[in-house]
Amino acid sequence: MKQKNASNSTNGSSSNGRSPKRKDGKIRVAIVGVGNCASSLVQGRYYYEDAKKDDFVPGLMHVELGGYHVRDIEFVAAFDIDKNKVGKDLSEAIFEKPNNTYKFQKVANMGVPVERGMTHDGLGKYLSQIIEKAPGPTADIVNILKEREVDVMVSYLPVGSEQATKWYVEQALQAGVGFINAIPVFIGREPYWQRRFAEEGLPIIGDDIKSQVGATISHRVLTRLFMDRGVRLDRTYQLNFGGNTDFLNMLERERLESKKISKTNAVTSMLDYELDPNDVHVGPSDHVPWLEDRKWCYIRMEGTTFGDVPLNAELKLEVWDSPNSAGVITDAIRCLKLGLDRGLAGTLVAASSYFMKSPPEQIHDDIAFNRVEAFIRGEDNETLVGTEKAKPRKMRKMAAPRTRIIASAAAGEVSGTPTPAAAPAAASKGR
Repeated sequence: MKQKNASNSTNGSSSNGRSPKRKDGKIRVAIVGVGNCASSLVQGRYYYEDAKKDDFVPGLMHVELGGYHVRDIEFVAAFDIDKNKVGKDLSEAIFEKPNNTYKFQKVANMGVPVERGMTHDGLGKYLSQIIEKAPGPTADIVNILKEREVDVMVSYLPVGSEQATKWYVEQALQAGVGFINAIPVFIGREPYWQRRFAEEGLPIIGDDIKSQVGATISHRVLTRLFMDRGVRLDRTYQLNFGGNTDFLNMLERERLESKKISKTNAVTSMLDYELDPNDVHVGPSDHVPWLEDRKWCYIRMEGTTFGDVPLNAELKLEVWDSPNSAGVITDAIRCLKLGLDRGLAGTLVAASSYFMKSPPEQIHDDIAFNRVEAFIRGEDNETLVGTEKAKPRKMRKMAAPRTRIIASAAAGEVSGTPTPAAAPAAASKGR
């Protein structure tokens, strides 16, 4: 559903009247999951609260985006199940163990207690060994969201939290709150949930946050470079390991199905031909505690150039994992608020395509960036409401490599590269 002419609505209220009254000029945010990512997000809000409008801030599209400064974000609610965090002020909880991310900003008392959230499948085999659930019942999430006039809920639940994610989505819908799904559970890209948000007159951005410069965006850009320069990508892998609870949780391989789909599709969607599933491997590899919140990524790409000559590329990336995505979420929060202000409903296409690994539409990152800039200006308000027909991808059939004729076994290929003796023989045979 394209909405070219944005409305002048200031509150984005849904047709059923459930949406809370919007606080003009501010963005009231609720966080689900007070882990490392939440810590970096909260720290960043205060680190840049005095940034000037025209400053260059690493990780942000703009200090002031669509009229909203970073300091206009107000964290008014937070939910977790960890005994170490529930009941504490958010400013304190973000630095409690097992959080182990980079501390770059002191945060004063915020007057925001962390409330007891819903567990469902949010606590897996390995996390349950280091996290003790807080006693007591689940808080009245819907009532809290309404009372605190929340605009945006950000979900930072652990990978594999399928049921818990859907439960929190239902709470957001009942309370009339916009939703940002930062994890690889498929909500924003699914027609069913697009329809649900559209029916409530609410926007959603999803799914699975893309970091500022992380493994996925790096792998996507390199894959697109191969395509743009006419290199056939034959096989590739992306191996990731780190020391935070995300990687500990992902040791439980049963929780990884959506994660692997999300990361793999984010890369292979940059190709216009099918890559054999056996020739692409993307996913987490191991948990190394001493790395703390750092993540190390190894990418290898094997391709074929002119003359069926091999080309190989390798990249090692080292990042602090959670700060690497905090700026992206900061922009996503402000874009979602713009959607609320304009009365947009359903999945925001431009924002989801640029900020997320698994949006409903995979768009090349440079194009998605320009579309988000247009969205900020009010020129691109496309949403998906779950009734649209799927757009088929145009795929090419790749030509098979020409057969090389090798003069003798001694002059064979090593790793796909003809020996000097074999190359002339193969070339002359083809004349």
